[in-house]
Amino acid sequence: MSTQAVLYDIPGPKARARNWLYTVLFVLVLALVVYFVYTGFDEKGQWAGALWKPFIDGTTWTQFLLPGLLNTLKAAGLSIVIALPIGALLGIGRLSEHKWIRLPVSWIVEFFRAIPVLLLMVFAAAFYAYYTGIDSEIRPLFAAVTGLVLYNGSVLAEVFRAGILSLPKGQAEASSALGLRKTQTMINVLLPQAVTLMLPALVSQLVVILKDTALAGQLTIGFDELIRGSGPLTGLYSNTIPTLIVVAIIFIVLNLLLTQFARWLENKLARRKKAPKGARPVMAATANVVLTRDDASGGAV
Repeated sequence: MSTQAVLYDIPGPKARARNWLYTVLFVLVLALVVYFVYTGFDEKGQWAGALWKPFIDGTTWTQFLLPGLLNTLKAAGLSIVIALPIGALLGIGRLSEHKWIRLPVSWIVEFFRAIPVLLLMVFAAAFYAYYTGIDSEIRPLFAAVTGLVLYNGSVLAEVFRAGILSLPKGQAEASSALGLRKTQTMINVLLPQAVTLMLPALVSQLVVILKDTALAGQLTIGFDELIRGSGPLTGLYSNTIPTLIVVAIIFIVLNLLLTQFARWLENKLARRKKAPKGARPVMAATANVVLTRDDASGGAV
């Protein structure tokens, strides 16, 4: 039986005709929206070549767009590197059997997940300004990264927790039967499997981190990210719409690259799970673990 037949009923002639009708209607509506947007901008002269000419000049990129892009990547990269392990620790903490760990961690996650990212950045900027000696030039970067880490670390904690809970209970039971401690089970058995299942959700949240760096360009924070860095262009050439379109295209390209990297990583992890050539897999009846012919004398893998 095919996977399609298992997941849902194969559509009949009427359902296929209805799906085609919906598709055609959606394409027509989308085309009308694009047409009205294009004509509206055309009436305002936003498609004039003079407004787009600055983006051909290399000076525009070296002085305005590329510095802002580098700051965006710097803030997003630092936030991702810090938020991922924090999210993993918080997610594992919420699964702890000890209340003195589980309850405080749950409060932390729910608290920071409920506060908007921009407010966290503003609070962080004020904290660094009044209570630390951090230089004013790098203070906006610290505020941006702090806000992104606090919020997205809490969201990622729920992603990790959901990914671990989605695994069959037999995985933990098999590890316990083999004599593994809970910490060993989490690190060596559950997390490696859960990461593969969580990749789509993780990538979605990483895209959110990348886009939320734009919030740090507010006056209260003053971080020169991509959108704020491109602001002087609109004042010099009066080309607000073309500038925003170029910035939007840059963000789209970055997100597509991040998604492609996640797909490559997912495929690589899937290939690593395959048994090595020449190995004869043997399924243990009670532990649900795979033994290979080469590992039969050395233990389970």
